Amino acid sequence: MLCIARLFRYTQASAYFKMSFVTVESGSDFPIQNLPYGIFSTPDNPRPRIGVAIGSLVLDLSVVKHFFDGPVLSSKQYVFEQPTLNAFMGLGRAAWSEARATLQKILSASEPVLRDDSDIRSRAFTAQEQVKMHLPAAIGDYTDFYSSKNHAFNVGRRVLNSFNYKN
Repeated sequence: MLCIARLFRYTQASAYFKMSFVTVESGSDFPIQNLPYGIFSTPDNPRPRIGVAIGSLVLDLSVVKHFFDGPVLSSKQYVFEQPTLNAFMGLGRAAWSEARATLQKILSASEPVLRDDSDIRSRAFTAQEQVKMHLPAAIGDYTDFYSSKNHAFNVGRRVLNSFNYKN
């Protein structure tokens, strides 16, 4: 666990200076320092799965799952083939940190493992405009009581919340 913490701190500190082999336009919301997870499908593969945005592309984590070979994720690579982020989110902070470090490593300009493998690259990257995004998580136990007009009215009767239920 200490090893993962050190790797994460190193990754955090050096991430600002990292460059990716993937071309990322200046001003893009998705440089190597910001790799958001999402669930996507493509016309060629309609199965929803986990991806990460990098520049104008989506990296299919089910294609590169074998690179997640650290102490936490090596036995949990199946999470990258799931149709939601639930299983991945359930693994906790150590797995998230390890995944982030692995992603920044394999996308790094100095790391040849993905950069120099044209077969994997052709299967792993898809242009964002060609993907369909899906809900990232299955939420089964949430109730928004504020959606009830009666509840909103009663809360709105407080002095600090004057009738905001009508907005």
